[in-house]
Amino acid sequence: MKKIMEKAPGKREARKEERREAILEIAKREFLDHGYSGASMSAISAELGGSKGTLWSYFPSKEELFAAVLDHATREYRSRLADVLKPGEDLRAAVLQFCRSFIAKISSPDGVRLHRLIASEVGRFPEVGDIFYRRAPQPTQQLLADFFERAMDAGTLRREDPLFAARVLTSLCLGVQQRVMWGQEWPAAERDSEAAQVAEVFLRAFAPE
Repeated sequence: MKKIMEKAPGKREARKEERREAILEIAKREFLDHGYSGASMSAISAELGGSKGTLWSYFPSKEELFAAVLDHATREYRSRLADVLKPGEDLRAAVLQFCRSFIAKISSPDGVRLHRLIASEVGRFPEVGDIFYRRAPQPTQQLLADFFERAMDAGTLRREDPLFAARVLTSLCLGVQQRVMWGQEWPAAERDSEAAQVAEVFLRAFAPE
């Protein structure tokens, strides 16, 4: 009996986590298809099945659900990025790999749809921009800043505010990504070539004096 009682909570937690994952997948489609303002908690609940109370018990508000969707959508990428920017990694190789992976991420169909969603909604719903910034750009920039600070300490980058350097690099990547925001074609080979150019521009700008 004791063994059964020990296993039961684990199973309940697993089912609870599966339910949460299902909510996030449905909510992601709802937000991307209808925008933040058009997304309906009722529609998400209906697709999920069960009562509305089930959805509200996991996420008491649309804001919290949107934040959780962003965390879920960027969790795997942040993990990969932490591996790229690990201590001791070659600076040039890490910067190049970051540019390639970051540009690929923000140029993906879901990445483009998300950026368009934020741009179209933030004027009416400032909280959307705040939630997005704290869940996506800010953690990415902080990971970069920590990596750049170590590089500056080692003398492989010139001394500068590491967070400023991180913002410069992400801004350069966003700049070359703009074409897909407006529906232009961007072949993968050309995208990788421009990622390499962005990395080179950054490394020259922040080369040790």
